[in-house]
Amino acid sequence: MLDLPLNKKYILPPFFLILISFSFASLSLNPLLEFDRSLIQEGQIWRILTGQFVHSNWYHLLLNCGGIILIWALHAEHTSPKRYTFNILFLALFCGLGLYKFYPQTHIYTGLSGLLHGVIIFGAIKDVNAGMKTGYLLFIGVWCKVLWEQYSGPNVDVGALINARVAIEAHLIGAIGGSLFLIEKLLCKLKSSLI
Repeated sequence: MLDLPLNKKYILPPFFLILISFSFASLSLNPLLEFDRSLIQEGQIWRILTGQFVHSNWYHLLLNCGGIILIWALHAEHTSPKRYTFNILFLALFCGLGLYKFYPQTHIYTGLSGLLHGVIIFGAIKDVNAGMKTGYLLFIGVWCKVLWEQYSGPNVDVGALINARVAIEAHLIGAIGGSLFLIEKLLCKLKSSLI
């Protein structure tokens, strides 16, 4: 039988992430919030962060919500609401800044998929810390997927469904951002060994 994390402290953070994304879509806020390089350069810097929370269409949003739910089912017990919020905001900012700095050819970007790659990497690291060997498989599997995308290019079928090019660069940046939590873990271990 499935042992889903049904405590409200595990349900509420992903629920609010989904609610925010649905609200932005319902209110058609893409023109105000999407990552738009030319508008960012004109001073609308909030778009670096907010572009992660709007989507190209409803299919795009539903795919990302499926990712949120999958990650919740796999790893909700690994994080508190405060930590979940930190991870989402850190990874959203990390992805937005990474796209802006390292991918000048990216003019428009929307969606949660970049930061979700980071969140699942975080969960895999927490699995490993909890002694679950499947964490290693998940960590390696996500990185293999991201590296394969860098080699083979974006999935054309998914791109047609979401009416946008799949931003594999954001997936890479998100996976790098999630992997930075390894450094956090190592620093905590180092700190505890020094005390």
